[in-house]
Amino acid sequence: MSGFLEELLGEKLVTGGGEEVDVHSLSARGISLLGLYFGCSLSAPCAQLSASLAAFYGRLRGDAAAAVAAAAAAAAAVAATAGPGTAAGSEPGAGAAEESEPRRRLEIVFVSSDQDQQQWQDFVRDMPWLALPYKEKHRKLKLWNKYRISNIPSLIFLDATSGKVVCRNGLLVIRDDPEGLEFPWGPKPFREVISGPLLRNNEQSLESSSLEGSHVGVYFSAHWCPPCRSLTRVLVESYRKIKEAGQQFEIIFVSADRSEESFKQYFSEMPWLAVPYTDEARRSRLNRLYGIQDSEDDGESEAAKQLIQPIAEKIIANYKAKEEEAPLLFFVAGEDDMTDSLRDYTNLPEAAPLLTILDMSARAKYVMDVEEITPAIVEAFVNDFLAEKLKPEPI
Repeated sequence: MSGFLEELLGEKLVTGGGEEVDVHSLSARGISLLGLYFGCSLSAPCAQLSASLAAFYGRLRGDAAAAVAAAAAAAAAVAATAGPGTAAGSEPGAGAAEESEPRRRLEIVFVSSDQDQQQWQDFVRDMPWLALPYKEKHRKLKLWNKYRISNIPSLIFLDATSGKVVCRNGLLVIRDDPEGLEFPWGPKPFREVISGPLLRNNEQSLESSSLEGSHVGVYFSAHWCPPCRSLTRVLVESYRKIKEAGQQFEIIFVSADRSEESFKQYFSEMPWLAVPYTDEARRSRLNRLYGIQDSEDDGESEAAKQLIQPIAEKIIANYKAKEEEAPLLFFVAGEDDMTDSLRDYTNLPEAAPLLTILDMSARAKYVMDVEEITPAIVEAFVNDFLAEKLKPEPI
């Protein structure tokens, strides 16, 4: 086991207090599961995760005192980073010391993307787990690339002997199994995970057991995701052709929509089955089974940025040439707390993609809800606004 771990992590790790730990000592401790926690001190979600993860880690290893201390320290970091009102992880239960020995065979290693050593030191100081040394920047980059980490925080679990990925979405493990009862969180049979009622869009339901003998596709999608909506239209046609051919085939929709209303609107377009939106536990287990990340809109945000940026640069350059200040600032809103707050404050619809111009001084908004955003649509929308051809809606 130590051979794999040393190849992956190098020879030395460090504790929160800066003490070096030999990687081969993990083998002597009988570590069977390794968690890699990818994060950064400047990220409020990472600070929040550190709080809940500290309590989780303490419960699993039967170290209640360490869990309480670490969670309290991490909670303080949350308060400093995210402001008042942020909830820290729950305190470990009284029975933490009674956890069975196999659950103590977990170790977590923090893999940071920090660029400032002091910020890194301040962040790892209160972590009860280990960390890759700050100087190991090349190894950190290799780990990020090896496991295709695209957003933070991320937590993946590996078999410490074989290196096989046991669970790609450890964040869901912490949420779904806070007491670690399902350790070591290996994949369960699909039949077990999907078990329960499934819906048609006419509100009829059937049991998942009725799908025995059928080929089943699991469709992870959301109304707010533009490529998803495009794929759904194509998938509907393919699905109907397969069913008309008499094939034993079904699709099950697993929603990542932000609200039940959006789920119902999106599901009304689909001729197949769905896991009920209210069955969050089952949707989460399916996400874990197939390694689906919770908030993977980074790629969509980048695509939107690449679409809008040339238009924004063109407009700003035109005004700069006239030595005038551009009347618009451009930005791409993703799936995050700031965007949710902005939607709530301005009463924007849930739909996506959504083109919006906000005139805060006039407390007005201009909204275009379209199936697909193209450069031509963006440019026409902006030009119509500048020409005062759009009708404002009050905020």
